[in-house]
Amino acid sequence: MKAAPDLYIGIMSGTSLDGIDVALVDFADENVQLLASHFQPYPKILKDVLLELHQPGFDEIHRMQLASITLARAYADATHALLNATGTPHRHIRAIGCHGQTIRHRPEQGYTVQLGNAALLAELTGIHVVSDFRSRDIAAGGQGAPLVPAFHDTMLRHPAIHRAILNIGGIANLTDLQPGQSTTGFDTGPGNLLMDSWINKHQGMPYDENGTWAAGGKRIPGLLQRMMSEPYFSELPPKSTGRDLFNPAWLEDQLQGTEAPADVQATLLALTCDSIADAVVRFCAGTEELYLCGGGAHNAALASRLQLRLPHCLIRKTDTLGIPADWMEAIAFAWLARQSMHLRAGNLPEATGASHPCVLGAIHPA
Repeated sequence: MKAAPDLYIGIMSGTSLDGIDVALVDFADENVQLLASHFQPYPKILKDVLLELHQPGFDEIHRMQLASITLARAYADATHALLNATGTPHRHIRAIGCHGQTIRHRPEQGYTVQLGNAALLAELTGIHVVSDFRSRDIAAGGQGAPLVPAFHDTMLRHPAIHRAILNIGGIANLTDLQPGQSTTGFDTGPGNLLMDSWINKHQGMPYDENGTWAAGGKRIPGLLQRMMSEPYFSELPPKSTGRDLFNPAWLEDQLQGTEAPADVQATLLALTCDSIADAVVRFCAGTEELYLCGGGAHNAALASRLQLRLPHCLIRKTDTLGIPADWMEAIAFAWLARQSMHLRAGNLPEATGASHPCVLGAIHPA
């Protein structure tokens, strides 16, 4: 007898600030099935506001609250678009898991801030909303990130093959699924964030499609060495990072001012690849299969350099495991919402550094 549908929605808007990913997921029989997805790009004005909020500024509390309201309305619009396209009544959705938009991530100071007015989102959709997933983990002494390794552990672990899952969003994070060992995970450093910022500044493009611009440049060894000397890369996991550290100002501090823009882009791609490869070798030794997800999974130049750096790894997209690379994180936050609604732990202390497993998120009933 077929199990009744167990429907959740996951909403993810990440460090890349490109827009909103929404996934409709069925967890019947404890399996995961992506039923439908929807992407809604951020208007430029909203992206600009969010970028400004990453730094202290005039009247920022007021501007932050207005941005949260704008985001909640955008999340609601994206949710309605998905439900309307699939003909799914809102009453059939058990809950929405909404990550929110990170503007501060300072676990060493005991806090993290994700924008998105969850109460308003519940009001606008008529669906329970689970949000603020990171704060409880931080309260328990963790980094509050990455949270997706718990989902990887549940859905993608193999009993005999040593796998690692690499999400390349604005920031890159790695999950180590070694057979017979506890799952670990951490942020390796920049993913697409710096490359996106640099090409936008010099060519007005939101991202470097397939890494074509980077492939046309030449790596600058001295610049790469300076960037790789950033202390974050040598820190031991558990660890997490974001725009608080890796941002355009950080990049400008590394430059001498005479570099050709395409060569800087090539070096930034090398920074992403080399920091990832070093992390795999150092902290996930013996990895046989590396599966890519996130926007960077489509960067052919990046994948090619990763394969050169990790010649003994089979490198593929997570699509081959049944979870589309573009929708991994949105699906994961649908799963995290389900964990919260069932009062089950959603974090992995081995990945975040928390003192114990925690039920994550604040629930806003419809």
